[in-house]
Amino acid sequence: MKRTLPGFPLSFGFMMFYMSFIVFIPLIALVWYTMGSGWEAFWNAITDPRLFAALRLSFSASFIAAIINGVFGLLIAWVLVRYDFFGKRIMDGMIDLPFALPTAVAGIALTSLYAENGWIGSLLAPLGIQVAFTPIGVTIALTFIGLPFVVRMVEPVLRSLDQETEEAAGLLGASPFTIFNTVLLPLLTPAILAGMTLAFARALGEYGSVVFIAGNIPMQTEIVPLLIMNKLEQFDYAGATAIATVMLALSFLLLLGANILQWWLSRKLGQKVVDSSR
Repeated sequence: MKRTLPGFPLSFGFMMFYMSFIVFIPLIALVWYTMGSGWEAFWNAITDPRLFAALRLSFSASFIAAIINGVFGLLIAWVLVRYDFFGKRIMDGMIDLPFALPTAVAGIALTSLYAENGWIGSLLAPLGIQVAFTPIGVTIALTFIGLPFVVRMVEPVLRSLDQETEEAAGLLGASPFTIFNTVLLPLLTPAILAGMTLAFARALGEYGSVVFIAGNIPMQTEIVPLLIMNKLEQFDYAGATAIATVMLALSFLLLLGANILQWWLSRKLGQKVVDSSR
């Protein structure tokens, strides 16, 4: 059969050429520069208590934001796919707004809303709840920029599902909760996990939308990307690259684990479908 694209050797060569200049070479250069700065500089940078505090905030806030997006992203995708209502196209287009909106603009908007004199912050202040310049504000900003990943991953899978299976389960007496939990959720889980993984990865490296609402208080609301920027402004290139290398290694391990979990769930689901068809 005549292939539309060039054969494997040529296609693979172009792929490796592109990936090398865009991904591999910059990452190798980062690690190489870090190792060239000396073990002492690397050790001093990665054992700084300020780094541990920033890592704890970045990973915990990113994880919580991914969980929130997993729940509400599924709900939004369900509404957009299963229901027709006025303004549906506008709502569907607004889901991608965090992709198109400059992150600094998003950060300023969120800070204006959740500051003590903002529209939402002024309502929460009498209750003793402060959002801006706290870890809560960081989590909200990361939730904002990660929502589209879950919605756009779940939508096509939800559209492809045959509703006759749900109707048959309903005719057999299954409750709506049982239908969702046993019929739909197993099929949607790989897509949900994929969207949450992408949202988590995006949140780990986010800077613009967080830098304003976080307040950037060392040991409290300082995220890792901001700490790297502070190191660069102080011309501490060895410290900045050391922190970036640690972040790279941790992110790679977490994404690898998430991909393995997603592969395992997909394989388990496929085996379940094969067994049920026998």
